[in-house]
Amino acid sequence: MLFRQFIIEWKLFSRDRAAMFWTFAFPVLMLLGFGTIFRSGSTPTLTLVVSGQAAERSAGVLKALERTPVKPLLLSDAEAQARWRKGDTAAQLEEGPAGPRLKVNTYLVSQGQVTAQIVQQANLALQVVRSGQEPQFLPVAMESPGNAHAANYAAFLLPGLLGVNLMSTGLFSVGMVNVSYREKGKFRRLAVTPLPKWVFLAGQVLHRLTVVLLQVLVMLAVGRLVFGIANQGSYALLGLLLVLGTACFMSMGFALAGFARTSEGYGALSNVVFLPMMFLSGVYFTLDAAPRWMQQAVVALPLSPYLKALRAVFNDGAGLAGHGLELALVGVWTALCFGVALRKFSWA
Repeated sequence: MLFRQFIIEWKLFSRDRAAMFWTFAFPVLMLLGFGTIFRSGSTPTLTLVVSGQAAERSAGVLKALERTPVKPLLLSDAEAQARWRKGDTAAQLEEGPAGPRLKVNTYLVSQGQVTAQIVQQANLALQVVRSGQEPQFLPVAMESPGNAHAANYAAFLLPGLLGVNLMSTGLFSVGMVNVSYREKGKFRRLAVTPLPKWVFLAGQVLHRLTVVLLQVLVMLAVGRLVFGIANQGSYALLGLLLVLGTACFMSMGFALAGFARTSEGYGALSNVVFLPMMFLSGVYFTLDAAPRWMQQAVVALPLSPYLKALRAVFNDGAGLAGHGLELALVGVWTALCFGVALRKFSWA
């Protein structure tokens, strides 16, 4: 009976093309898109617009920028000013009253300021060379924290996408489906059928677990074939973490479903939980530039500590011994959400 219920869940899921797309295709597109953009694994290419007059007087600086991520875009004065007025320029080297000067776009300051700092460093190095000295740069070693082979940004991104997919499955696939069933009266009808409740719930859990397993296999295959990245740690530990994450976010989905009477209400409630964790938990980038209080606050949310442990295993081949606090936080969230789900669950 459990196997039959499991098959029914898969049939219902496979008929929903939108769910299939968001579950399997969208994460792959995210990995391919971001992984391709930042495939070099180093700092993304930064564009410095150089107007005509400044280019002539800054030839030495432009030459010094050839080994940096900053790529000069030479334009005439009119073209440079037209691009600036459209808001497409983050940093511009132009002719000022006292010679060449840098201009940084205030609402693209995070990108423009980095570009300006690199240009300033190139200019200082050029002045040192012209004074007859050789500039001495600090050596830079490119390696992952665990000294394993994590070659590019896709290696950072892939565990983040795995984590956010687990959260998405738990909140939207599990929670939304249960609210929808309750809203349509399906739970009441199931309550008077011979189908045991535990078979119905177990069928849902097994279905979600197999969905997660397929998601992970697809993501790992794309990461390996397209970007040459693979799990550097134990597959047993990776599997254990995936089970823990699935349990945590499925429990969260069941718990939130107990607070909403309609699908619309659940959609709003789940997004309040989903969006902050997706943007603030280090899925796509680290939060090093965020305020200190924000970095400390997001650590209390389950996705952030979960991703730290997942990346340690996947990227650095580490064990779980040094991540007891992170795993404990995820475990507390799992137990708390499971308790709330049991208390709030109703067939009515």
